[in-house]
Amino acid sequence: MVPLSETAPRAVASSSVRVIPRLDVKAPNLVKGIHLEGLRVLGKPADFARRYYEEGADELLYIDIVASLYGRNNLVEILEETTKDVFIPLTVGGGVRSVSDIKTLLRAGADKVAINTAAVKRPEFLAEGARAFGSQCIVLNIEAKRQPSGKWEAYTDNGRERTGVDAIEWAKRGETLGVGEILLTSVDQEGTQKGYDWELIKLVSSAVTLPVIASGGAGSLEDFPRAVRECRADAVSAAHLFHYKKHAISDVKKALAGAGLAVRA
Repeated sequence: MVPLSETAPRAVASSSVRVIPRLDVKAPNLVKGIHLEGLRVLGKPADFARRYYEEGADELLYIDIVASLYGRNNLVEILEETTKDVFIPLTVGGGVRSVSDIKTLLRAGADKVAINTAAVKRPEFLAEGARAFGSQCIVLNIEAKRQPSGKWEAYTDNGRERTGVDAIEWAKRGETLGVGEILLTSVDQEGTQKGYDWELIKLVSSAVTLPVIASGGAGSLEDFPRAVRECRADAVSAAHLFHYKKHAISDVKKALAGAGLAVRA
């Protein structure tokens, strides 16, 4: 179990709330599933990325969902294609195992790199990445499932592998190791459109001073301001609602603004 580290609870975010479409990638395709499984091919990731950029997304999130399973990352070519005409920050994750991998992705156009499996196996990797490229480049990617005990366990390999690591404690440890942000995905809620895991987001956001991106389960416009106001997330991520055009990014920003939250124009 990751040891407990003491950090001061953070205040509710006062800066603009970021709206971040999530693009899960398998080989050359954008895919979408439920609970990170049962994947359906939707098209070319770069095409969706371009649309979201034009719609006003604040950032984009690319995750290679089979990279850790097969020991490789296929995102370099997709990144290079995307960055030709998309000019917002890109966070990229999946199969990142070394400082060299981070450098390769940053050179290909990523602004930040999300790390999960390799960090659980060797937590010091997070500190090495932060020292080499700055904390702002390193995102701790936590995929969490609620256990019968009521606690949340961190999973790896796109929610397939148990770690025995408490997700809340892992978030705290990540902060002490120098990461700049946490991507928090509820595997239980992912793809269900039943809403984020409110309690999980609140616990992690209260345990660290880092920005937290809420991911997994957004199903209505009301879910986005709730994640920020009640659970203190700093950014909201979604896939299904955007991919299937159930709501535009502008709809989400209007909902956030209507709840009295600052958003980027």
